Amino acid sequence: MKEIDWSKLGFHYTEPDYIVRAGYHDGVWEEPYATKDKFLHLHVSATCLQYGQEAFEGLKAFRGVDGKIRIFRWRDNARRMAQSAKGLFMAPVPEELFGKAIRLALEKNMDFVPPYGTGATLYFRPLLIGTTPRLGVGPGRDFEFIVIPSPIGPYYPGKFHCTTFIVNRYVDRAAPYGTGQFKVGGNYASSFRATEAAHAMGCDCIFLDAKQHKFIDECSAANFIGIKGNEYLTPKSSAILPSITNDSLMILAREMGLKVTRRRIRLEELADMSEAAACGTAAVISPMNKVVDTEKGITYSFGDEPGPVLSRLYHALKDIQYGRAEDKHHWCEIVDQ
Repeated sequence: MKEIDWSKLGFHYTEPDYIVRAGYHDGVWEEPYATKDKFLHLHVSATCLQYGQEAFEGLKAFRGVDGKIRIFRWRDNARRMAQSAKGLFMAPVPEELFGKAIRLALEKNMDFVPPYGTGATLYFRPLLIGTTPRLGVGPGRDFEFIVIPSPIGPYYPGKFHCTTFIVNRYVDRAAPYGTGQFKVGGNYASSFRATEAAHAMGCDCIFLDAKQHKFIDECSAANFIGIKGNEYLTPKSSAILPSITNDSLMILAREMGLKVTRRRIRLEELADMSEAAACGTAAVISPMNKVVDTEKGITYSFGDEPGPVLSRLYHALKDIQYGRAEDKHHWCEIVDQ
């Protein structure tokens, strides 16, 4: 492998030595295998191309303070991918096969696990696609499961910092009874018109519910968190992805004595919050310094530095992932090297 400057890694793809693949044909999954071939031999009429029959995940392996490698909550990713597969009428990847593929991808790419202290991690992108050639509308019956590993740099290369978000009322990320609760590519493609416009202004965007445009839905591709007094607030909606990061933070928040509430949150409630953020695998927590509602001429401000509650939660989760704190919930699988 070529020499990697860990300090210069961003959140972008770096070519690993191997990816891992497993096919599904005639109702049977084959054993996962490692290959250096990063290209697919795919029929042009495959259902993933014709009808968007595709789902994916994202998770990380961390080299800890003790030198051990920890994979964070992979079983939860496996279960979520199974739900996405069922939602798009695909064959779910068995949990143990999912885990075997992740471990094999790690084993074959050990040199790509960044050293402790760099802030970089080994990211895994499990991908499930429909491969049956089909022109008539309908689901496929053949599938390919792929695990793509790539070392990535820290989301915040410098100091943990805040981002400005803009309210978007003109693009709906996902419908209430659509695919928002599943991690599928179409949800992200449908958001690009809004997110790319926000990025061009140096911001990110908040999506409101597609039915009434009154309630906070998601923050680009991440869940929303708000801190109101001693309460941790996060939206409840059938159109948002069940975030593993958010679930972890809610558990930690309860342990810190916060009241955790999951409910519909009106946009105007931002005025009563002392802290707000997006959360997800990439950044863990992305604090907001302000949310701008350009249509109504209102700005909700939270300060230019991450607030104390979100900062404490951010560091508490990172400490578990890097082995600096006790993993009493058994979230991390330590891998023999």
